[in-house]
Amino acid sequence: MSNLNMNTIDSDYHVHSTYSDGYYLPVMVQQAQKSGLKAVGIADHCIISDRKEIVDTRAIQGFSLDKTYQRRSKAIELLRPTVDIDIYDAVEIDYAPADEETIAGFLADTDFDYTIGSVHQVDGRNIQDESLFSSMSDVKCKSIVGEYVDRLESLIQFGLFDIAAHPDLFERNRHLRGYATTEDYERIGRAFARSNTIAEINAGRIDGNYGEFHPSPDFLTILQDYDIELTVGTDSHHPDSFSTRLPSLETILQRQNIVAESPLD
Repeated sequence: MSNLNMNTIDSDYHVHSTYSDGYYLPVMVQQAQKSGLKAVGIADHCIISDRKEIVDTRAIQGFSLDKTYQRRSKAIELLRPTVDIDIYDAVEIDYAPADEETIAGFLADTDFDYTIGSVHQVDGRNIQDESLFSSMSDVKCKSIVGEYVDRLESLIQFGLFDIAAHPDLFERNRHLRGYATTEDYERIGRAFARSNTIAEINAGRIDGNYGEFHPSPDFLTILQDYDIELTVGTDSHHPDSFSTRLPSLETILQRQNIVAESPLD
């Protein structure tokens, strides 16, 4: 893989638009350009599953790129000549082992520039919804985090995703924070080492209540010990996010002496 410039960010590979739960596509692209980026990856959420509970969830949420990716591809093509920034046509797919066959079939019929895989649901619960975990026992919380780690390992082994997004998403949830063990992180490090999937440094909550990157500092150190390739994403859903998240990402690259990788090679 080719490297980006050392300790600088000229590409953001994880941005959302109104094709999922983000802001207007042209505005996101224009703001990325104003922020000094040379390239932006539009990676809207996509839920690929034939399971009834997931289909129902998708219907209630009201967004998923599986129904609109061709329209968004057309929109990106129309935008490209109007801006001075490269626009990548990407996707962030919710992963569950039960959906692997369906996901593989979907990706075989599409032509995204790169793919992002992420785990958002465990035990039928959205990991980011703190209200679902507020009365949960320590034993159950630890079990939820353990299942998340199992799913993340499966996602990496699946082999069809270029990037694994926010690999410790549960850390955003104060009821689940701190339950992951060093062995959990070591296991994921070994999985990445055996895979072509890149780990993501994600700034999606650096300016929020969590105030940290994904992966968390201890997890990131372990990934570096395994010499895992790392890419970057602001996970911006609103144009205002670039101004705070991009400088923060540059700071962590400099502090940890990380060379950010591109998922395109």
